[in-house]
Parts: sequence; structure tokens; C-alpha cells
Amino acid sequence: MKKMRFLLLGFLAVTLVFTACKKEEVINESQVLAEYLESANSPLMKDYVNTDMPSIMAASEVKTLNETGQVYIIDVRVAADFATGHIANAHNVALADVLTHIKGVDLTPYTKVAIVCYTGQTAGFAASLLRLMGYDKVFSMKWGMCAWNADFASKWKNTVAAGNAYASQFTSTATAKNAAGELPVLNTGKTTGQEILEARVAAVLTEGFTPASVTAKGVFDNLAGYYVVNYWPAAQYENPGHIPGAVQYEPKVAIKLAADLKTLPTDKPVAVYCYTGQTSAFLSAYLRLLGYDAKSILYGANGMIYDQMVTAKMTVFNDAQIMGYEYVK
Repeated sequence: MKKMRFLLLGFLAVTLVFTACKKEEVINESQVLAEYLESANSPLMKDYVNTDMPSIMAASEVKTLNETGQVYIIDVRVAADFATGHIANAHNVALADVLTHIKGVDLTPYTKVAIVCYTGQTAGFAASLLRLMGYDKVFSMKWGMCAWNADFASKWKNTVAAGNAYASQFTSTATAKNAAGELPVLNTGKTTGQEILEARVAAVLTEGFTPASVTAKGVFDNLAGYYVVNYWPAAQYENPGHIPGAVQYEPKVAIKLAADLKTLPTDKPVAVYCYTGQTSAFLSAYLRLLGYDAKSILYGANGMIYDQMVTAKMTVFNDAQIMGYEYVK
């Protein structure tokens, strides 16, 4: 009888330990979030990063839709610059508050929502996060206010003027991707994909675009300190070439769990660049949600190899992009 009692007590003890361990099991939040955002259960019901990203609209379309009340415009520039001049009907909203703001807007009457900034880069960052939250009407305005009127175009014009600073350093020598490793560690304390997404979007918006961006000079001055992602097609990775040591990741293919997502390192910053810094801003927002220290290289290759891009007929900013539209103060 005593033996039976000891056996029963032992069994109960083991069961309690096992149950306690099960309750304390830690989930991989980044894995849960990535799987969720790649699935049909995500707010957009598809893998946005590898399908529609980026979502960008031209200044001309913003103007046309604005004239008929079909676009809701959110301008995320600082209040002083907004006061100096902005698109009629635009709403000035701090980047950290864009999600809270849009939640309070009835978007039913609008065909699209345009996020506007200085150059299209911060707007791309914000639009990416709002899209991932399910706001499928959201687009960033291409080139930002630089495209609206010459009075606001200095940031892009200055970039183009110095746009060949690194042309002699670009190379065609390929660098292989890392071996697949682990995803970053997230600690939101949440368990479902939607809960983790909401917590991470709030955190990334609060951090802002500054920690999610880096200048070309910052990267070239410390090439060993970054894992550089060339986010354009393989043919252009070879010609006109790429930043030394940069690794090519195919747009709409590579940044997913079943492909190359896990080859991105978790122990150093990931510097992403595209043609203009606008698409890379979209991508850096997504990668930061997952916990990567991702940074978009400001102005993309326009700020590094401008003349070579013109020759290769790649996307560049020029005076033809400045529409000369009226604005209000």
C-alpha cells in the first residue's frame, strides 16, 4: 500500500513539473509574427512584403484625387515645415501618432490615403507599417513634397548634385549570403500574431524613422560594421554593380521564411538600399517589426551612383519630377 502511495505521489509530482514547464514555454515571437504576416490570416490576407510592396502613388494622382475629395492626406513632416507650406486638405500628424490617427478616421469616402513627407522615405516607412496593419488604401507619395513644388525640392536636388560620390567604389564582385541562422528575439509578452504585430508597430512608430535610416557615408565609412542588402534585381547587382560586400536579395522573393529571411544577421545592423531609399524604407519597417536592426540607406543609389543610374535607365530624381503644384500655408 505504501509503495502504491509513493508511486502515485511520484506520478503527480512529475505531472505537475511537466505541466508547469509547459505553461512557462517561451514562444519565438519573431517566428510567430513572420509566419502570421506571410499568411492569409494577416490583416492584408497575403504576404505583403513579397507581393505588393512598395505601395507608392505619384504626386499627380494625389492632386487629381484631392480635387474631387477622394484622397485623405496625412503629412508627417514637423509642424513648422507643415506651416510653411502643405497640400490643401492635408492633416499634419506626427509619425508616432499615425496609427492612432488613422484609426479615428472614417476612410469610407476615400479611394486612397496618401502619406506625405519631405522625400518619400519617411512616408514609405509609415505606409509600410499601416499597410501591414491592414490599411490597404494607404500609399506613400513618391518623392515627397520635393515632387509637389520646387519650393520644397532642395533635399532631393542636393542629393542629386552630389550623387556620384561613391561611383568609383561600386563593384561587380558578388558576395554570398550568410548561412541561415536564427530570427531576432522579441519580448512583447504577447502570444498571437496579431497581438505581437500591434505591439511591434506601436514600438517601431515610437522609435521613428531616424534609427531606421543611415546615410551612404555612414555605411561606406564602416563597411565591416554593416550587413549590406542590395534590394534590386540580380542583373543590376552586377551592372551597374553594388556597394562592396553587399549581398543581393531579390525583391518580392527573398525576404520570407522559406527563402532567405533567416540569412539576415541578428548581431549587426542590416543596411538596406534600393534605387531611391523609398522601397528600402518600406522594407526596413518590416524588418524592424521582426526585431532586426534594419536601416534604410537614405536616397538609395541616387545618392551614390547617380550618373550610372541615368545611363542604366534606373529610377532617378530629376527636375521633371517637380510638378509645380500650388500649396497652402
